[in-house]
Amino acid sequence: MNPTITAHTLDVPGARLHYELRGTGPLVVLIGAPMHAESFAPLADLLADEYTVLTTDPRGINRSTVDDRDQDSTPELRADDLARLIAHVDAGPASVFGSSGGAVTALALIQGHPESVRVVIAHEPPLVELLDDRVAVRAATEDYCETFLRGDRVGAWRKFLATANLHMPEPVFMQVFGNEPEPQQAADERHWFANELRASSFWHPDITALRAVAAKIVVGIGEESGEQECERTSNALAAALDIAPVRFPGGHTGFVDDPAGFLPRLREVLTPAK
Repeated sequence: MNPTITAHTLDVPGARLHYELRGTGPLVVLIGAPMHAESFAPLADLLADEYTVLTTDPRGINRSTVDDRDQDSTPELRADDLARLIAHVDAGPASVFGSSGGAVTALALIQGHPESVRVVIAHEPPLVELLDDRVAVRAATEDYCETFLRGDRVGAWRKFLATANLHMPEPVFMQVFGNEPEPQQAADERHWFANELRASSFWHPDITALRAVAAKIVVGIGEESGEQECERTSNALAAALDIAPVRFPGGHTGFVDDPAGFLPRLREVLTPAK
């Protein structure tokens, strides 16, 4: 039985956030960046039998609008948005599952607003600054962002996948990136490449502050992520915090590819926070 979903908006400084609620019980937040609420819907539906689940579009993406499209979407800004959302729904503190850029948001949340959080599951945060080869990865990231902003969308995505060590068969790549995107997708991609990606990837967490709350942090890595960039950054974060990473089914987007298969491991790490 599908849960009842209610959609809402919240005005925050410089933005108007779209968010959705479903289910009852302790609060769980599922977040991405730039991934928005729709991608988390199947997983949220499965969790709603036991939790109140909040999903949201990050500022400047999809249905969450911003006053200034040229303002960077930093982890601190998105964490402040999330803290305001948690306070607004008055169901916190929250267990927060963040994926990729959303994992960076979740880490910035527990770093800056620890009172809002029961546990943070940071699933494959792309924290380039923690890598030994960060100078080279940073240069490659700057290159594919500039490639996109020069108008070469296909070239930018090719460079992005190569840097991230993500493999996509050519027919699939052209099916996904070879056609003109819909207007909303085009706007979201541009905002990500221009104003969000670098702010997330180049963010350097306060390791001392995170070590102080390390008991409330889970670093998640996909079992199929291999030697991808986000596996390397996640291992580097876990090592810096002196905690063991937790393996989750699938790869970087395992919770989208097979939410039912992903769910049992997620429930395991959420249970202590109830």
